[in-house]
Formats: sequence, structure tokens, C-alpha cells
Amino acid sequence: MPKASKMSEVYIGSIDQHHQHQVELTQFYPEAGWVEHDPREILESVKVCMAKALDKATANGHNVDGGLKAIGLRNQRETTVVWSKSTGLPLYNAIVWMDARISSICRRLEKELPGGKTYFLETCGLPISTYFSAMKLLWLLENVHEVKVAMEKGDAMLGTIDSWLIWNLTGGLDGGIHVTDVSNASRTMLMNLKTLEWDKPTLDTLKIPAGILPKIFSNAENIGTVAKGWPIAGVTISGCLGDQHAAMLGHACKKGQAKSTYGTGAFILLNTGEEIIHSGHGLLSTVAFKLGTKGPVNYALEGSIAIAGAAVQWLRDSLGIISSASEIEELALQVESTGGVHFVPAFNGLFAPFWRDDAHGVCIGITRFTNKAHIA
Repeated sequence: MPKASKMSEVYIGSIDQHHQHQVELTQFYPEAGWVEHDPREILESVKVCMAKALDKATANGHNVDGGLKAIGLRNQRETTVVWSKSTGLPLYNAIVWMDARISSICRRLEKELPGGKTYFLETCGLPISTYFSAMKLLWLLENVHEVKVAMEKGDAMLGTIDSWLIWNLTGGLDGGIHVTDVSNASRTMLMNLKTLEWDKPTLDTLKIPAGILPKIFSNAENIGTVAKGWPIAGVTISGCLGDQHAAMLGHACKKGQAKSTYGTGAFILLNTGEEIIHSGHGLLSTVAFKLGTKGPVNYALEGSIAIAGAAVQWLRDSLGIISSASEIEELALQVESTGGVHFVPAFNGLFAPFWRDDAHGVCIGITRFTNKAHIA
């Protein structure tokens, strides 16, 4: 393809709904094991990042105005938002993926359903766990009056963060599109892995009305157009993936290849091609990606670890052992070993392979010899 002239440069933007300009979201911990985000802060952070990214591109000599043809999103998975169809406002804070408040609901379902924890495994590839969106919705219905009332009136809309962002980006109350993609949908516990549609028997079992759920798209197709009021109004939204799936696709992982990413948590995904493989060792079966309406589905096996980088934040924000995340390496290098100290970061239970939401973090092997460098 001939090289494009300066005047005909074409750009593609991506929204990384995490901490990338870069804005760190406020984490709320109302009680032990609870983790929340403010959905409105998420929207504002995206708007700020858009404006700053465009400013930086322009400052670096890029003719972005008129050249930005499409954007894509990647987002934290499982984090759940319920908002009002009539007001556009969230009915509660977003319950973050690592939140563990739903353990009593999970135990109740395990007792009620044949097969216990594995009841939905064949359909959605996921065990009953506090990790997944459906369980968070059940907690909201049982504990937040506004959510229950909105649901009864048909005024509630449910989504993971991608749905919340896209609905607002495409107009919100003024024609916003309520959608999600196959990768995010596969983390709700409500999508059938084979059909890539919301699973009616699961919805019936959990008493979740299909009307509150978004339409499911592939990971690469034109979803809608950014509305007025955003820095990139008129630009097409052409792709959406959950964060770990986006990393797998970005690294071009083909069947038999795996990737591991480290952020708040750590996640290893193995591409299993067009075959759904169920693990006997505590791994999740999930959609990896589907490119376009006619593209084949790639599935994956996933090992999910809830706490990785979050442990570094804990050293910084809760213990005060370091004042910035980058200091941990320098501190750790001051000693030759851990000095016999072992740390299990089960701040919100343990994910793969144990799936124990009743586990708690421990730091053992401490002696009078132990100092903060050993812990780091």
C-alpha cells in the first residue's frame, strides 16, 4: 500500500478503561472485602483522557482533527453497574470484579442447585463465585432498594463497564445504545458459550429478566457513533473487548499459545481455538475473541489471580512501607531472599485454582530478623 501523505493520515483511538493520558480511579472500600468505583467518575476520567490524548497528539504534530476514524474500548471485566433508563444515573456504585460481599448468596445457591458450585459450568464455563457479574446483580437486588424498585418498574439497565461507557458515549438518554461484547458477556455467568446469547434457563434460575441486559456484539464491528458533548463526537466505535482478552488479541495469541498479564490481578489465558475445553483443575472456560459477525470464535482457558499489583498498592496505601509503587523493587533488592517470609495475598478470597471466597490473606514466617525489605 502506498504511504499516505501527511494530509491523509488516519488514526484509530482506544479507550483503556483502567488507569490509561492516564487517570487512576478512586477505589472505595466501604467494608472488609467490598470494593467499589463511582460510575460517574469513570465517565469523567474517560472524557479527560480523550481530551488530553488529543492535545498530546496535536502537540506532537499529528493532524488528528478529521483523521480519527474509529475508536475501540477495553475495560475491566465483571465489574457491574445498574443504572436508570429514565434518568441515566447509576442506582449504586459499580461493584468491582474483586469484591467479595456476595459470598453468602453463592453459598445459598450452592446448597439449592444440583451440582453446587459447578451447576452453571457446562453452560457458561464458570463456577458459582463472587467474581462474576450475575452474583453481584443478585446482591444489588436483595440489598439496594433503588435497584429492586427500578427492576420491578422496568427502569433498570444492567451492564459491565463497557456497556455503561458505550451507552453514555452514544448519547445516553438521547439514543444511547445498550450493548456489550462476547468477551465481557462471557464473564457475567449469563451467556451460553456455544450460542453466544444470553442463556434463558440460567436467567430463569436466577430470576433475572432478559430485558435489562445489553445486546451482544462481536469484538470487531461498528457498534455506534460517539455523540455530541464528547471530545471525539462523530467518531465510530468499532471494537470492544475485556482487558485480558484484548491483551491476548494484541499479542496475537493463536491456538495453543498463552499470555500472562499483571495489573491489579494476574491472569493467564491459553487460546484453545474453536473448541470449548472444560478444566478439571480450577481454570475457567471463556471466550477469547470473535472478530466480526462471521468470524470464528476463539475460546480460552483462564487462570485468574485476584491480587498482584494490588498487593503493592496495599504496601503503599495501607501499611505505608513505600510511598510509590516503583519503590518496591529497590526495597526488595536490599535483601538476598525473603528470609523465610511467605505471603498469601488472599485479600478478597482466592481465585484459581481454589475458588475460595472465605480465604484471607496471611503473612507467615516472620521472626525478629524480618524487616520491611523481606516483606517487599
